[in-house]
Amino acid sequence: MSRKFFPVFALLIVLSMVLAACAAPVAEEVAVAVEEAGETEGAAPAEGGSTLATVKERGYVICGGNANVPGFGFIDTEGNYSGFDIDFCKAVAAAVFGDAEKYEIRPLSSQERFTALQSGEIDTLIRNTTWTLSRDTDLGANFTATTFYDGQGFIVRIADGITALEDLDGGTVCVQTGTTTEANLADVMAARGISYEPIVYEDVETGWTTYEEGRCDAYTTDKSGLVSRRTLLGNPDDHMIMDETISKEPLGPVVRHGDDQWFDIVQWTVFATFFAEEHGITSANADDMMANTKSPSEKKFFGTEGELGSFLGLDADWAYNVVSQVGSYSEIYDRNLGPDTKTFIPRGLNSLYVDGGLLYAPAWR
Repeated sequence: MSRKFFPVFALLIVLSMVLAACAAPVAEEVAVAVEEAGETEGAAPAEGGSTLATVKERGYVICGGNANVPGFGFIDTEGNYSGFDIDFCKAVAAAVFGDAEKYEIRPLSSQERFTALQSGEIDTLIRNTTWTLSRDTDLGANFTATTFYDGQGFIVRIADGITALEDLDGGTVCVQTGTTTEANLADVMAARGISYEPIVYEDVETGWTTYEEGRCDAYTTDKSGLVSRRTLLGNPDDHMIMDETISKEPLGPVVRHGDDQWFDIVQWTVFATFFAEEHGITSANADDMMANTKSPSEKKFFGTEGELGSFLGLDADWAYNVVSQVGSYSEIYDRNLGPDTKTFIPRGLNSLYVDGGLLYAPAWR
């Protein structure tokens, strides 16, 4: 059974105004708060230490995630997690333990996520978090391979007849304060000379309530978030997501600086799902392909030849465990965001490179 845990991060309350959503990083404040918090269970390994050893000793991997974003990270009434990001946490567990159920999700708000990573409360952050230069450097966070290429958009009420940004001139837009979303909105509106009033909020639930009550003309965030949360509105069909995309938002797992081995494990776990789709390997045919493949690269992938697993500190069949237990990228995507789901998002840039997308696995050698 996967572990479900709802922690109370006292130190995060202190920092809630410092690290709001996509807030500009202030690394010194984070470091001070982490130091003052003292040692906690699952704390970050000392510099040069091994996250892998810590995770193995604990017996499960801890991922920071979402609990209220259908399609990506959502918890049902029985306490079970599901979603695109949750599956990538399971994939890491499969790679490390050979058991995709040896994981725990700690639901984190935008304000909590980076402090939880830095303090060692989580091993990896796998929730909607945009890769930026400042986060990749000043916050001591390392972004692994992007799992979902997104962009900021807008949702509006169809009855209002709003179809373009210019239609919002003189209107109001709900936006989370202190975020890159807020900064992107200000930059684009200024560049186009569009006058608007931002209706700011600190937490996502307040923002969506404000929008649904009609107190703002539009709500802006990543388009994946718009698709997800639209399903929770009282009358989803009364709302539309505009075609406009105003930013690039690469999303993917994040780990701490200072442990290259753990970075490699998480990153190559993502690449394993890409490789599997490229080679037509699925959870259904993995056993047959491992037994019968003639491809040298596929033999290395399955661990039947070579010693690539040892380079990561993992078993030879770690990638087989990922795909056989969780699936290829296409299986993960279709399960959570495919055409048969309520949160359907066309793959677009999240297609393989051979299909005009950006997904590409490096050589398996």
